[in-house]
Amino acid sequence: MCGIAGFWEPSSDAGQIDLERVALRMAATLRHRGPDDQGAWAEARAGLALGHRRLAILDLSAEGRQPMHSADGRYVLVFNGEIYNFEVLRGALEERGHSFRGHSDTEVMLAACCEWELLPALKRFVGMFAFALWDRRTRTLSLVRDRVGEKPLYYGWTGDAFVFGSELKALQAHPRWEGGIDRAALALLVRYGYIAAPHCIYENLHKLPPGCVLTLTEAHVRARHLPRPEPYWSLQEIAEAGVARPFSGDETEAGEQLLALLLQSVSWQMVADVPVGAFLSGGIDSSLVVALMQAQSRRPIKTFSIGFEQKNFNEAHYAKAVARHLGTDHTELYVQPRELQQVIPKLPCIYDEPLADPSQIPTTVLCRLAREHVKVSLSGDGGDELFGGYNHYRITQRLWKVMAWIPEPCCRQLARQMKRVARAGLNLRVASCGVNRILNRLWNLSDILPASTDRSLYQLLMSPNRDTRPWLRDATEPETQRDEVAAWERLPELLQRMTFLDLVSYLPHDILVKVDRAAMSVGLETRIPLLDHRIMEFACSLPASVKQQRGQGKSLLRRILYQHIPRPLVDRPKRGFAAPIAEWLRGSLRGWAEHLLDETRLRQEGFFQPREVRRKWQEHLSFRRDWSPGLWHVLMFQAWLDQRKDLPDQIKTAAELGTERMTEVCQP
Repeated sequence: MCGIAGFWEPSSDAGQIDLERVALRMAATLRHRGPDDQGAWAEARAGLALGHRRLAILDLSAEGRQPMHSADGRYVLVFNGEIYNFEVLRGALEERGHSFRGHSDTEVMLAACCEWELLPALKRFVGMFAFALWDRRTRTLSLVRDRVGEKPLYYGWTGDAFVFGSELKALQAHPRWEGGIDRAALALLVRYGYIAAPHCIYENLHKLPPGCVLTLTEAHVRARHLPRPEPYWSLQEIAEAGVARPFSGDETEAGEQLLALLLQSVSWQMVADVPVGAFLSGGIDSSLVVALMQAQSRRPIKTFSIGFEQKNFNEAHYAKAVARHLGTDHTELYVQPRELQQVIPKLPCIYDEPLADPSQIPTTVLCRLAREHVKVSLSGDGGDELFGGYNHYRITQRLWKVMAWIPEPCCRQLARQMKRVARAGLNLRVASCGVNRILNRLWNLSDILPASTDRSLYQLLMSPNRDTRPWLRDATEPETQRDEVAAWERLPELLQRMTFLDLVSYLPHDILVKVDRAAMSVGLETRIPLLDHRIMEFACSLPASVKQQRGQGKSLLRRILYQHIPRPLVDRPKRGFAAPIAEWLRGSLRGWAEHLLDETRLRQEGFFQPREVRRKWQEHLSFRRDWSPGLWHVLMFQAWLDQRKDLPDQIKTAAELGTERMTEVCQP
């Protein structure tokens, strides 16, 4: 796990630039991702430079340093991630005559590209990765991202330079940085709380979509023309293939095949030359990952959880019970609201591009706890999306089962009546918070009742802020994979449709961003066994009846887990890993929010509708409405905007002081 950066500027004055120095300066901003080593390489006649920060996990010696050259000198690689099947690939390559000076997966990747070329090699890689590969023979630069999007990669233009990096900080360190804000991306943030690829908060910059390769020639760069990223793996194709050729065995056979895949994935992801542990919430997914780790380990696995004093948010006692049963070396930390809130001012720097998922707060604290003991931590993310575990799947199915039988005009009329009742009740300024909570739920239900299709219903349910127009000035929401009707309609079952949509949107652009930035802010590598692409492909071949039974999701995962852990320890209603934002905004965070939502400031900045934002803020404070989702989205952008004003000086200081200052700024 590392941080990568670089640029390509074959212009006439590029020869006046110290290419390696600029690449090192860009990489310096990523020291938190790679605190163990740094390196840079440049090809002056091309105007290209690659920078790297290293978090040493495999082959801790100098033989694992990057940028790394292939044995034949053709390729130069900077790589962020892990190739879990590198030992298998190494054996196959040695049979073909390749020899290796070290034992890193980076060296194996280069040999694989030499032997099979890039695209065939990619199909053999099992892992998480984002990398840049310079081909000195064809003089092409290829940017590559893993299949599901565990590792980030930004790219685009700043001036005439093509720039790329693991985080936007690295791109901002280039001397030609411009950085205008993309209002269309802001609209996505305000609606969903995250910005889906390929969009980016900055103009002229993009996120490489998961499972894609972007290959550039010098002609592309000179013309400032970006070719379309080409997919080498498509979840849509995988999902459609699963429908066309579904798994034909019974539940027992499905469980056996899934267990075999999980055991291999967990086994491969436990390989490291540094201490390895796991996050443990006590839920189905993390408990299963830990159980399979402990089953394959001679020593107690190190596990980590955090707890909260508020009972409705706390699951630490469940995690502790699971850890005790499995015999892990468990560490838990109970945190007070004040400790969680101290993380919030750091979020804009940690996340680099605004993200408004409140669970990023406890996730950051959990990663900090784990990093005190290990350098790698496995996670149970992905189980809900792959095996139908989220509560909102069940809610959507139940709602649509009723709504599909009600004529659309009747639904619209009912929605208008419900909204009228809710508005009248809220305007009475009833003192009871409980009554207002019921009226708010009635209002929310009136928003979704007019949905004419199951797709539009799901879109509304998954939009924390369903209408961005009252919030924003001069911003039109762009289309994303969420808006592609054809992919939805080609899947026959509603559960398949919803899980597919989350796998291509919510998972890579929210969940995986949250985990990657939180972990890498403290130099912790996270690995996610359930997102092995072979498990994903198998999950897509399973009918909904195998994943969800009697309204309960993740049936197959539960079946496997019960072989290791008694049912009473893990069978309970699902809870999110979140924070009580609505309550905090009315209490301890009120002063912070007031500053960021100042009406004069909003008017001067010109991104939001000042009067509308202030009206919603006052309604929230008075308990008339719970506007916390939309307000949090606005606040995360406003806090990011504040931090952005100081970033150039921070980058300059980081470059001058060996990156220590940037690390201090971003450290939670």
